[in-house]
Amino acid sequence: MAKKVRHGATFWDHEYTHAEHLKLSDEVSEDLEKFVRFLARHKDAQVRLHPHVLDLGCGNGRNLIYLAKNVQARGYGYDTSAAAIKQAKIASEGLPLTYEVRSIAGVIGLPDNSQDIVLDMMASHFLDNDDREFLRNEIMRVLRPGGWLFMKTFLRDEDIHTSRLLKESGTDEEGTYIHPIIGVPEHVYFEQELAQFMRDGGLLVEYTSKSHRHRTAGGKAGKRRTISLYARKDPYAK
Repeated sequence: MAKKVRHGATFWDHEYTHAEHLKLSDEVSEDLEKFVRFLARHKDAQVRLHPHVLDLGCGNGRNLIYLAKNVQARGYGYDTSAAAIKQAKIASEGLPLTYEVRSIAGVIGLPDNSQDIVLDMMASHFLDNDDREFLRNEIMRVLRPGGWLFMKTFLRDEDIHTSRLLKESGTDEEGTYIHPIIGVPEHVYFEQELAQFMRDGGLLVEYTSKSHRHRTAGGKAGKRRTISLYARKDPYAK
């Protein structure tokens, strides 16, 4: 009997209730912990007490919950998966966190200059080029001057998997293929492409960190490559 194919939000709903393809965790991302330590060391980070945080693609809320408990953050989380949001709400009981089932494409329903931190951790690469640009501009709008964007995404440089996927199921959009399991477009950036994308939106790139090449001893492909980027809205922006 053929396995049922699930795409988009339906795929994620199934994974959050009956994990089949991915190992979804309730623990905070180590990458987010590194970002928080970076801000603590950054003498000019200017992150105020009880920061306001927006998590784009928040999943089960694990990262917002960590920020609420450890830096007294107030937060908003968006995700297309109703199952994930249900879990997030249960796990966040008593914390100043608000969740919404919605796409991260389109207008962000938050005021100008209202957020201290925006998280985009493995989320916006599912958007097409126009929606990614619109989202970047919305992030810039809702960040307060001096606010931070933490973005983690797949990296195209020297990644064997990406080369194969682009060859086998690439789309008309450069650097984008159809995900073989989820069945939706997925974009992968070159490092310089991503940095330029941020600069074009007025965001100042302060730090980047790349995963290793992930080749086995025999030269075959290992894990996917990723890049973490910390970008900032100009503290003196009007």
